[in-house]
Amino acid sequence: MIEYKKEELILSVNNVSLAYDDKPILKDINMQVHNVTRPGMTQGQIVAICGRSGCGKTSLFKLLSGYNKPNAGDIKVGVDQHDVKTGEMGVVPQDYPLFNHRTIMSNLSLALTSMKGKEKIDLIKQYAEHFEITDQLDKYPCDLSGGQKQRVSILQQVLAGNKFILLDEPFSGLDTIMKDKVVDLLLKVSNLDEMNTLVVVSHDIESSCAIADTVLVLANKNNEGSTVVKTYDLLDEGLAYHKGIKELPRFREILSEIKGLI
Repeated sequence: MIEYKKEELILSVNNVSLAYDDKPILKDINMQVHNVTRPGMTQGQIVAICGRSGCGKTSLFKLLSGYNKPNAGDIKVGVDQHDVKTGEMGVVPQDYPLFNHRTIMSNLSLALTSMKGKEKIDLIKQYAEHFEITDQLDKYPCDLSGGQKQRVSILQQVLAGNKFILLDEPFSGLDTIMKDKVVDLLLKVSNLDEMNTLVVVSHDIESSCAIADTVLVLANKNNEGSTVVKTYDLLDEGLAYHKGIKELPRFREILSEIKGLI
């Protein structure tokens, strides 16, 4: 069993409901994320929100980002548990929006408004090496593959200093090898800072669960709006942070359970 502690509350969703034109989308969503600490190392948090396409994952994504507001309930972030504000969460949508007329270096520079000159360039190059995009810095977005654009988009949020990063379907359209690379990247990002918290919204159950310490299953069983039908604490299960997690019998059991729930 990996030694860990769950410390202060850093993200909470409290009885959140959402409806469009009286059509219920989400109902009584509750979740809590605590700062996970492990002796002698930096350990961020990764939460996976899994569910079928059309179950309201993207709607929840927009609420968490602060772009939309719920009809009921609230979303609190930070140690002081204040209401989430628009722009406070780093957001990596599926289309990886970048300025096509700017080089990758220029796109990344926009995230570092408080820095100038060589200091800014050196920091970008340092992170670009970690993200394996050093050779792409002088290129334009149209010259990059989807996976490279994704890395740039995630790095933008890291450079901007966002401790919370929301990722919408980060494994969509990727082959097995690329999925493994994205898994490694997200783990690296979460562990760059003790308070870094990634929320992965995905219908790719296996990939998202393989990197998470907490898994929330979203489902709409009675057409009353989707809710969290089950939460898996993979830390408590002794599964989190195992490189070979996909081969563990209990992990395979959980995947089967989730498929039955959604």
